[in-house]
Amino acid sequence: MTVEFALIFPVFFTVLYAIVSFSLIMMAQQIMTLAAEEGARAALNWTSNTSLQSALTNRGNNACTTANQLTAALAKLAGTAITCTPTSAPCGAGNAMQCINVALTYNYASMPLVPALPIMQNLLPSTLSSLATVQLNPENIQ
Repeated sequence: MTVEFALIFPVFFTVLYAIVSFSLIMMAQQIMTLAAEEGARAALNWTSNTSLQSALTNRGNNACTTANQLTAALAKLAGTAITCTPTSAPCGAGNAMQCINVALTYNYASMPLVPALPIMQNLLPSTLSSLATVQLNPENIQ
């Protein structure tokens, strides 16, 4: 019985550890996806500005502020900051609409939520990222 346990335990432990590790990665990815979506929604809120470019910049900053608030607990758990990058550009050729993109990035390889087993290091992602886009009508931006 003891010999059987000694033979099976490493396999059982590895499987259990993999389940916990990938569950935490999926949880972090879901948090980042929600934060990017909510950040994009926050970009819809009107802010005072002086030009179209300043309006897009202010709305992008609001988007990242909201996204960072929603990822604060994850960043604290991971011990690192999650990078938010807002960008704005026209939504397409010949289209007057403006798009604001909210991109979140977490360097998982440098600060994993749980240490990786040597067997699993090649299976874990090096970076987690999420992107959300909101389309704005130029008539309603300023």
